[in-house]
Amino acid sequence: MKVLIIGGNGTIGSKVSEHFSKKHEVITTGRTSGDVEFDMTDSQSIKAMFDQVGKVDAVVCTAGEAKWAAFDTLSEDDFYIGIKSKLMGQVNLVRIGKDYMNPGGSFTLSTGILADHPVLMTTSAAMVNGAIHSFVKAVCLELKNSIRINVVSSGLVEDAVDRYEAYFPGHNPIPMKKVVNGFVKSVEGAATGEIIRMYDNC
Repeated sequence: MKVLIIGGNGTIGSKVSEHFSKKHEVITTGRTSGDVEFDMTDSQSIKAMFDQVGKVDAVVCTAGEAKWAAFDTLSEDDFYIGIKSKLMGQVNLVRIGKDYMNPGGSFTLSTGILADHPVLMTTSAAMVNGAIHSFVKAVCLELKNSIRINVVSSGLVEDAVDRYEAYFPGHNPIPMKKVVNGFVKSVEGAATGEIIRMYDNC
């Protein structure tokens, strides 16, 4: 398969890219790194990226940002960071990318535990994650040519404990191999419209 990985050099994306490159042709992209650079907040940039990459069998997104801050301090513009990047960025990858997807291909988006178990300072991020879950459950009903879509929702991953542990008191770090397996299940399996949760019930 020809697998396009958005954010392929990030904390999770690098491990996902490493795994899939053992069996598939992998193309990595990112805002400032990868085989192709593009801005996922810009529809024209997304289309230009797909024009450069061409037809693919799978699109995996491990990128997207949202503002983490106390609710009382969040401005409207702060909310739009997550809406434009993690939410609409991934929506547009599907909206535009479906025309570059080979029949029977798949999209795999990314969210996180905040959709189900938010913590302090994450109102914006939790909102965006929940919206992506709803998008995946709805759009799977309308994608044509047997194209599938799922979302991998991870908890605090082992490789990010040093940066985020203080935000997640009492949470069990998720082994990177387990997280990678969530993406494998989505790309190489047969399911569609699934929220693949890679964490315990908290």
